[in-house]
Amino acid sequence: MASDWVAIFERERGRYEDGRSRLPRLEDPDDRQRQLTRMGNAAAGAGLALLMAGRRAEAAEWLARAAERYRESFPDAPSGSWGRPIGAVKARVLADDWGGGEEDARWTLEKGAADSDSPIGRYAGCLALLVLGRDDEAAQLADSLCDRDDFPADVADALAAIAAGDQVAYQTAAAAVLLSFATREEYLEDIPVADTVLVLQALAGPRGLAVELASGLLPSS
Repeated sequence: MASDWVAIFERERGRYEDGRSRLPRLEDPDDRQRQLTRMGNAAAGAGLALLMAGRRAEAAEWLARAAERYRESFPDAPSGSWGRPIGAVKARVLADDWGGGEEDARWTLEKGAADSDSPIGRYAGCLALLVLGRDDEAAQLADSLCDRDDFPADVADALAAIAAGDQVAYQTAAAAVLLSFATREEYLEDIPVADTVLVLQALAGPRGLAVELASGLLPSS
């Protein structure tokens, strides 16, 4: 399995380097922001593959690249492109870079994520608030994501449980999120990793809420 993850890393590194070699000039902002996003996805994929291979220090370097490319792409992205801040914050958390995570979380909130009408925007805001330890505010956003048809109920429940410090509810929700990854057919960059579960567990850990989860979609302990 380790050799498979190494092969996936090499593929993603190749995608990133190819994207960098063909990055449009500043005079072509729309094509440039699209390419930067593709590079961010490739860097995130490389980081996930390295995490799965147990190469955490190298993974952190690639996840940092992902966060940087997502953030770099945002100014010229269409309005409401909240996937870029989400990707940046998640990458910092996965890299165990809490200083960088807090910086990107503050940036995400400055851009108005928490006040967005979009559930994806409020998801970005909720992640940012949890990274910053502003759990009471995060709880309000998480509650606004629950019981919606346009946002995953299990993710909303997990966020709400983390914000409320409810381990029983978190255990149930985290297991449901993991199951949703196990039964899906599409993954970021075609890499079968439950990255959202990893982020939730990283946020739950300092609050004493993390639970035992075992899956081929998660790095081995």
